[in-house]
Amino acid sequence: MRLLHLHRPHLPLELARARAFEPFPPGPLILGGRPWDPGPVVDASPEARALGVRRGMPLGSAHRLAPEATFIDPDPDADRATVEAAFEALAAFSPGIAGSADPTDAAFGLFEVLIDGLEPLWGPEPVLVGRLAEALSRALGAGSAADAADTQGAGTAGIRAGIAGTRFTATVAAAIAHPGVPNLVPPGGEAEFLAPHPSGLLTPDPDVRARLARFGLRRIGAVAELSRSALVARFGEEGARIRARARGEELEPFRPRRAPEHLRLALPIEPAVEDLEPLRFVLHRLAAALTDQLVARGLAASRARLRLDLDLAFARAGTLPELDVEQRFPEPTADAEAIERLLFAHLERTPPPAAVARLALELDGTAPAAGQQLPLFTPQAARGARLEWQLASLALRFGEDRVRRVDVTDPEAPLPETRWTWRSVTR
Repeated sequence: MRLLHLHRPHLPLELARARAFEPFPPGPLILGGRPWDPGPVVDASPEARALGVRRGMPLGSAHRLAPEATFIDPDPDADRATVEAAFEALAAFSPGIAGSADPTDAAFGLFEVLIDGLEPLWGPEPVLVGRLAEALSRALGAGSAADAADTQGAGTAGIRAGIAGTRFTATVAAAIAHPGVPNLVPPGGEAEFLAPHPSGLLTPDPDVRARLARFGLRRIGAVAELSRSALVARFGEEGARIRARARGEELEPFRPRRAPEHLRLALPIEPAVEDLEPLRFVLHRLAAALTDQLVARGLAASRARLRLDLDLAFARAGTLPELDVEQRFPEPTADAEAIERLLFAHLERTPPPAAVARLALELDGTAPAAGQQLPLFTPQAARGARLEWQLASLALRFGEDRVRRVDVTDPEAPLPETRWTWRSVTR
């Protein structure tokens, strides 16, 4: 088995840089929210890391270490959408793709690709790495000027690559690679490649790392030379795992990710219609058919895309032949009526400029449907969810700039007007 690992270090912070309207001020940057927010640090700049800030620590602790830092609000939905697009770009080369789309996961930014049998299609491994890295860079659309200057491969924007026969070895190879210069571990050479590297890479447990250093086992090769029974006696089951990693043995089989399902259905309209009511009838049929499939699979969708093919026979000059409507739902749902009402409200606000000849509906962002425990004596338990849908519908009907929600940002602020902020209901 041959695995390619593509690593984009500190991807959450780079995506935040790319989304910013203006460059962030110089100095330490901490991604995760405001210092008083309860969440963890998602990512940090080199200046912040030099002050001791680490991913996963509370934001309050990071503020005490770097009070002068600029704290940035994360956008996990945008990050997930970008990474999902990256997975789709890589899937055009190989059906075996794995990785995490959760920005808070330590593995976020690491893309695993199974490349067995791809040489006849895309060329030898060095050529294949270049093509995949370029496709990934285009999909991510992130990378600072410093990263670009540090990149030897054209268009790879700081992406590091490593190929090996085991997941652990491929991860190490990618982590220590220079951008644009992949580490290609020859088949069967995993143990030899790992031998000179620090033994602390073998385990995430800080106690085991410290004990390896106390025993003088500072290199992976020294650990590989010990017997399994000796390591198990000292470190328990973790000893067996670190010995297997040190000897280039696979511990965690590669499991390709299950790509999000995109359910799409289209119906022609003959003859083409200009009124909205016939469109609502067709939209109802499409929404009902797709949500039946969601329910049968135990899924819920988080957004919808509606495409209208227009008949330009009597349209004004310059009218586009297609109209696309994209709508994110307040919460993942498989309710056909709720989806229909929200999309129809969008059409009422912005009617098609010409007669519609074809209607296509796509539901994506699918995930396992989450159940809700309802209390026995509280009939209004789902009021919050219904309110989200009502607010989204009102925003579409009267304008997103006229409907807002209030978020409490700092309840202990001295001035009342600084304790809260407005937020869009469609965010």
